[in-house]
Amino acid sequence: MNHWLVKSEPETYSWDDLVRDQRTDWTGVRNYAARLHLRAMAVGDEVYFYHSGEAKSIVGLARVTKTAFPDKTADEDGWVAVELAAVKPLPKPVTLAQLKATPALKDLELIRQSRLSVSPVRPAEFALIVKLGK
Repeated sequence: MNHWLVKSEPETYSWDDLVRDQRTDWTGVRNYAARLHLRAMAVGDEVYFYHSGEAKSIVGLARVTKTAFPDKTADEDGWVAVELAAVKPLPKPVTLAQLKATPALKDLELIRQSRLSVSPVRPAEFALIVKLGK
């Protein structure tokens, strides 16, 4: 199993929206590196849901329920989406400031490539974020 992080502006699509909908197609990704990450996702992979914008925090855990398929919102061929389902909120959000202040997370893709909307999370990083969110 792999672990991932997806980012969304809460005004566009929030964790609460995913909880309400139970599952959603993760569409609209238009970055080549992020597209590669979407294509690498497998059913059952765990995904952190990150609120960007003012919130800047990991707020919930989702799971991949359908692997890459054509993104119906794209004007060009080749762009993909995955289906995500809400699993549970984190007991407490993990802020970007906390992530940056944790030396063991210095190589987290969210910190290294902050503009990337879909990124991998290494197993040790994933476990540490779980602890920070308790």
